[in-house]
Amino acid sequence: MRVTNIRAYRIPTGGVRPVLVEISTDEGITGWGEAAVAYGLGAAGASGMIADYAQRVIGADPLYPRHVYHAIYDNSFWTKGGGAIAFAAISAIDQALWDIKGKAAGKPVYEFFGAAFEMTAPVYANGWNYHCNDATQWAKAAERPLKDGYRMLKSYPFATQQPGRTLTHVQRRALSTEEFQRAIDRVSLLKDVVGNQAELLIDLSGGVNNDQLLRFLDVCQELDVSWVEEPLDAFNIGGLKNLAGRYKFPIAAGERVYTRNGFRNLLETGAIDVVMPDVGNCGGVFELIQIAAMAEAYNARISPHNCASALCTAATLQVWAACANAMHLEIYPYLPESQGYVQVLKNPPEERISGGLLKVGTDPGLGAEVDVERLKPYCRYDYKSSAD
Repeated sequence: MRVTNIRAYRIPTGGVRPVLVEISTDEGITGWGEAAVAYGLGAAGASGMIADYAQRVIGADPLYPRHVYHAIYDNSFWTKGGGAIAFAAISAIDQALWDIKGKAAGKPVYEFFGAAFEMTAPVYANGWNYHCNDATQWAKAAERPLKDGYRMLKSYPFATQQPGRTLTHVQRRALSTEEFQRAIDRVSLLKDVVGNQAELLIDLSGGVNNDQLLRFLDVCQELDVSWVEEPLDAFNIGGLKNLAGRYKFPIAAGERVYTRNGFRNLLETGAIDVVMPDVGNCGGVFELIQIAAMAEAYNARISPHNCASALCTAATLQVWAACANAMHLEIYPYLPESQGYVQVLKNPPEERISGGLLKVGTDPGLGAEVDVERLKPYCRYDYKSSAD
């Protein structure tokens, strides 16, 4: 079997911009993957990187995804030590190849890694209060996911919702006195609303300087939150070492870290209790499996980051099942309600969620049935067409 074509799709949908890759073979089997840069900026760059990497993939044997990974990683020069765009592209290609491998064998992807440890994934809700800025309404919005059965909720107390955008995070490394108090009020009121019905996850996106950060982390400890995510900038490894063992709650990080090498640096700080690789930008399927195994050696858990289309959820679910140390999986349950949302799958995993639980499927490959006809208008790169 050989790869004969690669297409890249950019899909503006619901305020985010998923980038999907389609890989075709000479035996009629097609695989799909996603470059997980849907949130924020980078979709055009990721699509362009997929096009650049195509020359390393066309003609390759798709049943050996690791060979293709290294053909790109070791021979594209800038991928080594690269960042989000390079690894989002290679991750999308890697997912698509594993999808082909699974379909060819008639097995779900997790079967290639010793089968599933669990067939039901607990999930946590994100994005449930993006539309709120007022502290009272921000906290009160938790009533909906609680009613829908979610028992773990994530939120961004330092962030501000802006019209036509998702969230704006801290930009000057400090909040005004009023903004800082609003953040404290938000989490305090949220605890009042939630009580013991659900666990609270706090994401700070590495926004503020130490003085406000440490004061806020003290509040988080008083409220018994279940983790604080990205208390520091992703590059601030030294700062993480200073936080190690300082608080009782776990510290989570990793959505903006790539490959085993990056996660080794993160884990060696001794501060990280939960690592958060994204199958759509950490390097792909096998890279995430290796990151999880390395985290296990550090006695850390894994909670994959997942902020993209339903295709990325399907891929994430496959690797989640294959990890011995996996905990809750991230879900944006209300994203499909966003204006202009385009559902890329005919069988989105999110529609199977019940009571905060998501069953792992048994369909071959990633278990994702892509709505190919719906995606046709969004094709931005076609290797065959560009080569003609």
